[in-house]
Amino acid sequence: QVQLVESGGGLVQPGGSLRLSCAASGFIFSINAMGWYRQAPEKQRELVAAITRGKSTNYADSVKGRFTVSRDNAKNTVYLQMNSLKPEDTAVYFCSTGRTAAANDYWGQGTQVTVSS
Repeated sequence: QVQLVESGGGLVQPGGSLRLSCAASGFIFSINAMGWYRQAPEKQRELVAAITRGKSTNYADSVKGRFTVSRDNAKNTVYLQMNSLKPEDTAVYFCSTGRTAAANDYWGQGTQVTVSS
């Protein structure tokens, strides 16, 4: 079955950086789109970034220029490099995958990112 395991979350000060990783298994990684979503308390889950099988990328306006999504098909892993973090980036971040560019058919368990001084 599809498994997505996130890692790399934690507590960071404003302006700092984190790199999230998502190890995938149970499907043909190279042909699926991969995504990162986040959900803050009392807010809806929102797309942060997605990357297609052809490595085209899409970002939420709020993270453009600060976050970078990438994938390593040899390692079945997708990454989210987050720079210049802001308190409003605090959320649980979920890795996702799917056959469409939205990449929202399957989900990981999530990893907490907290940006605070």
